Amino acid sequence: MTVAVIADRLIDGTGRDAVADAVAVWEGGSLLEVGPRSRVSVPADAEVIEGDDLTLLPGLMDMHVHLAMKAGMNFSDMMFTPRSLTLLWAVPNCRSTLDAGFTTVRDAGGTPVGVRLAGERGFFPVPRLRLSVQILSQTGGHADSYLPCGSELRIDSGLDIPTGVVDGVDEMRHKVREVLRAGADNIKLCTSGGVLSAGDLPDTPQFTVEEIATAVYEASVHGKHVLAHAMSAQGIKNALVAGVRSIEHGCLLDEEGIALLREKDAYLVPTLKAPLDVVAIAAARPQSFPAEMVAKAHRIAGLHAESFRAAVEAGVNVAVGTDVGVGDHGTNGGEFGLMVANGMSAMQAICAATSVPSRLLGLDAVVGTLEAGKVADLIAVQGDPLADISMLADVDRIRLVVRGGEIVRDRREAAVPAGF
Repeated sequence: MTVAVIADRLIDGTGRDAVADAVAVWEGGSLLEVGPRSRVSVPADAEVIEGDDLTLLPGLMDMHVHLAMKAGMNFSDMMFTPRSLTLLWAVPNCRSTLDAGFTTVRDAGGTPVGVRLAGERGFFPVPRLRLSVQILSQTGGHADSYLPCGSELRIDSGLDIPTGVVDGVDEMRHKVREVLRAGADNIKLCTSGGVLSAGDLPDTPQFTVEEIATAVYEASVHGKHVLAHAMSAQGIKNALVAGVRSIEHGCLLDEEGIALLREKDAYLVPTLKAPLDVVAIAAARPQSFPAEMVAKAHRIAGLHAESFRAAVEAGVNVAVGTDVGVGDHGTNGGEFGLMVANGMSAMQAICAATSVPSRLLGLDAVVGTLEAGKVADLIAVQGDPLADISMLADVDRIRLVVRGGEIVRDRREAAVPAGF
């Protein structure tokens, strides 16, 4: 079936100016034509969808999510949650992500390949997934699940997910191969401490350059990249020197780190909303996080914003990431307002969730922009996000979500026959 969406404006994801009075036409899973109505012909038998004050955009992309994690990380709840239930949180979380307009995500750890396979078999709707499966950490590092009381508390279900603690070059080589065997599309490791870990600080580097480089090499053999949880200035630089493709968080970037990001043509995935989510959840549900973690979030938030502003000013590649799983799934769009408040234009922020992450993932020939021949991943938003970027955080304004030509969210106001 051929479908056409009529809209007041089109933002195609390339950074070019918006097009007024636009239409996108697709058949099956592919876009046939996209552009102004004056130049795009709509087949007579097409289903035509339109509504008031709609803007067409590519399906949005989030490069840092945790789909198999219940939002809020309530530590006491986690201790009494069966691991099978932990995994099944992926079902509503995938739905919430799609409803928010995000049709492609990179899961940064905790979600096994079975979630993607279930989506491919139609068990439940899922975004296009790129999975890290596990988070690799040194002993005592950011993703070491050992707690000061002597117990361990894994944030993942453990189902088809290898353990993630590793030390030394030889162990790293083996562990990366093990995670790849488990179906990972990319490798996630921690090159610094973090906020939601018991035994370290965001300022500390973790893993040696040699250990990180080993992970990069093993991933590259299979055409895959490494992303690094990296908050500390030295942890960021170690990761970049070793060849990591994207820096997650980047809270304490310095001038040398920014220069390396540019030199290596690497990417920053800032997750500005993550520490703010920790603070907000702790205020609403004080039992969710230990006080030490909340204090780290308070401290890091302002420094995080400063680092982001410096990176934007320097022209670093920035791709949207939210760390949802820390915050609520479906609130991904809240990242846009923070990016614009800290130095990005609205158009830059939209590109950071469309064409930029498609390049990061090597999917730029497939998704990320609205162009004939690409996969029909698109959304229709009520209003003009270039005038008010915050509307992308309002799920009620996401009127239509199309993933691979399939309408997965439909709040359209009118469907009329062709011949308009």
